[in-house]
Amino acid sequence: MRARMSAQTAVTAAMTAGVLAWAAPAQASTVVLSQGHVDAVDVAFKNGALKISVHDETIYPDVERNPADVVFVVKPAAAMTVPDDPRYGFLGPPGATVHILPEVQDENLLWPGLATEEVAAGTFGGDSVQIRVTRVIGPDGFSLFTTDPVGAPNVLVDSEDGLPDAITRPVGSHLHANWAFEKAGTYHIKVEATGILSTTGKRVTSEPAWLTFQVQS
Repeated sequence: MRARMSAQTAVTAAMTAGVLAWAAPAQASTVVLSQGHVDAVDVAFKNGALKISVHDETIYPDVERNPADVVFVVKPAAAMTVPDDPRYGFLGPPGATVHILPEVQDENLLWPGLATEEVAAGTFGGDSVQIRVTRVIGPDGFSLFTTDPVGAPNVLVDSEDGLPDAITRPVGSHLHANWAFEKAGTYHIKVEATGILSTTGKRVTSEPAWLTFQVQS
């Protein structure tokens, strides 16, 4: 156990290929997570390779899971109204419904994070790696954003203004953000981790991982 600091209107042939690459697991192996803390993107560097897993802290002791084996559930309680504030226009028109897993923990919802705690200092240039969202397949837009103390959003990912989007994170760190889904349904989010090795200057990139979110209405 680790210590913690506590759309598309049509599916093209290319999208179909992407879904096949996602490679959904057999039903018997699927783990459904709907409440509690989980690092949806847990980046590690081992044996010369970057790897993405899901660090599941919804159970004790906590475990690492293959993203292909996990379905993240966004409960109906995550639904809220887009504020009448132009800064939040990326979520849709004012008054529209958006489903958000918030950056501040709600005990009744899933609390997904982004972690690089298993990457040692000195491994990568700038002591940082990038988490890249390269593709989103779903019924509407997906975004990932943080909110500053005065309520202004900082958009990290927006599937509707062009992908890939990259989030640069210090090694040994942990981030929570708002995961926003503009319509109920199933979303497949393709992510990868990349960095430049300090010793050789070579860029290394993880195998892509597909995250599956089921947004309930």
